[in-house]
Amino acid sequence: MIPDGQLLIRLKNAYGERTEEIVRGFGVRRKSTLRANTLKASDEEIAFALSEAGIAYERIGSAFAVDPDHETRVRALPEYANGSLYMQNPSSMIPPLVLGAKAGENILDMCAAPGGKTSQIAALTGNGAFITACEKDRIRAKRLKHNLTLLGVRRVNVMLTDSSKLDPAMKFDRILLDAPCTGSGTVAPRSPGKYSEKLLAGCVRAQRALIKRAVTLLKKGGTLVYSTCSLLPEENEEAAAYAVTLGAETEKIDLRPERARLLCCGTRGALLIAPDEYYEGFFVAKFVVG
Repeated sequence: MIPDGQLLIRLKNAYGERTEEIVRGFGVRRKSTLRANTLKASDEEIAFALSEAGIAYERIGSAFAVDPDHETRVRALPEYANGSLYMQNPSSMIPPLVLGAKAGENILDMCAAPGGKTSQIAALTGNGAFITACEKDRIRAKRLKHNLTLLGVRRVNVMLTDSSKLDPAMKFDRILLDAPCTGSGTVAPRSPGKYSEKLLAGCVRAQRALIKRAVTLLKKGGTLVYSTCSLLPEENEEAAAYAVTLGAETEKIDLRPERARLLCCGTRGALLIAPDEYYEGFFVAKFVVG
């Protein structure tokens, strides 16, 4: 799978010889992956449901990985219909784990739709955190509300708003910013992406505005987790460097995703995951604001 010419040039400039490894990862048919929604079902219950349906699976960290040809069968399970499981790539399961939210804390998910990470935060805290989930697009916000209701998320306030314009008087213990991006890490045989220089420039502007507001919304000592499904330094390392200029301090991420191949990253302590048969290309950085 050879990505768009402009994207390939940017990847070569960033990764040199390792670009071939990234391109190979784009060309591999990626597994369909899911997690148990522990607000409704345990890992053991989902494993049993898959086995009962004759769907073979592998465990990759918190995820169940199945052959992509079996995704339709997974979606036909009652556990999918009732929100006991959620289809999600293991890369996108990482930011909520890194966030480390606790019951009783005020959490902001700045770009929450379709709700996978929001619901994962709720599950990790046993519905004990107070979550504000923002989405500026009306249709996506409606889908977000539907998904959170289906998944049994409580103590959540869905706001139809651009979170870069939230009132600075609002304060949160932890903020997840899974920023809008070019999606350059998600290229796949059936999903070649729509990269353009114009798209990159627009994403960078949006990312900087969101980061700037996130820093002002955190309580002293609060945690910000920034992530993208991109491999481009402009959206990753350079975004992290911008956060530092605003007073955020990078914090090492100790989590090492199972079987993930990590790319060299210029941001101290961050994760930069190469695409392969399980993971989408993904960047995660953690900050503390003093």
